[in-house]
Amino acid sequence: METKLRTAAIVAFFAILVALPLVNGDSYVRHISIIAIMYAVLVSSWNISLGYGGVFNFAHMAFFAVGAYATGILTKTFGFSPWFGMPIGIAASVAASILVCLPVLRLKGIYVILVTFAFGQLCLQIVLNQRELTGGNFGLVQIPPLEIGTFSFRDHQNIGYYYLALAILGLTVAVVSWFARSRFGWRVVALRDNEPYAVSRGVPLSRTRLLTFALSAVFPGAIGAVYAQYVRSASPDMFGFSFLTLALSMLLLGGTGTVWGPIAGAFVFTILSEVMAPLGPGRYLVTAVLIVLILRFFPKGLAGIPQFVAQLMRGSRTGQLYPTESA
Repeated sequence: METKLRTAAIVAFFAILVALPLVNGDSYVRHISIIAIMYAVLVSSWNISLGYGGVFNFAHMAFFAVGAYATGILTKTFGFSPWFGMPIGIAASVAASILVCLPVLRLKGIYVILVTFAFGQLCLQIVLNQRELTGGNFGLVQIPPLEIGTFSFRDHQNIGYYYLALAILGLTVAVVSWFARSRFGWRVVALRDNEPYAVSRGVPLSRTRLLTFALSAVFPGAIGAVYAQYVRSASPDMFGFSFLTLALSMLLLGGTGTVWGPIAGAFVFTILSEVMAPLGPGRYLVTAVLIVLILRFFPKGLAGIPQFVAQLMRGSRTGQLYPTESA
């Protein structure tokens, strides 16, 4: 029964997103929807290494930026077809993930955070110094958009980019769902929960962590390429700490180690930020308080609310409003 309900919820969720452009053609709503979908891809893929793997990979947003810059440089500067943008972004992002993973294979805790965060700052310095290729502080602008014949993906309020981003989100959900149930995913979770025991039982630490980093970098590279072609620019701000903390807030708000938690966090956070835009900088304070309250009462984030409600319903049927562990 629970599986049927979950399947029905998945179908309903994507059906709503597919139908949204058909019932609402407002350009502002379309833009916010595209950004929310892109954030959902980012935090869902980050959930592979951080949520399931327990590795504080703070270079994840750098993978997104690397994919965007690689696409922009090769399509604008070197004249590659925009349709090579996504393969280019994925290849560059995966290569970056392998590069940053090698130094952290045997590290733990704060050292992983420091090395992965330093990698993002190193990429930022390269972007700022190589002005001829990257545009330096001004960023890379006028990146060629995607086109099919005479149809541009920017036509009809960017409907092409909307469905392309939605397709990537669907693929991301499918891969994360497979990962959570696969033998490989179980190995990753085993290393997260008890690394010495998992290694003693034959789980290869270095190979598993390297593959985890590479898998989690595929989707930020892909969506980074689409983002660069959507906004037609790549900015050094993509390597910044503010962008990193924004994505991390979405992930924690939704709930780590779950398939749908990060997606819920991305959509809720994006919509709340736009609704509270009239508050100016004060919206960040309100958002922070909301995150603290949600995590205080629902440690698993938004993904834990349905489970909490189900427990209450079972408790009410048994005459116990708040079920205990012994119950």
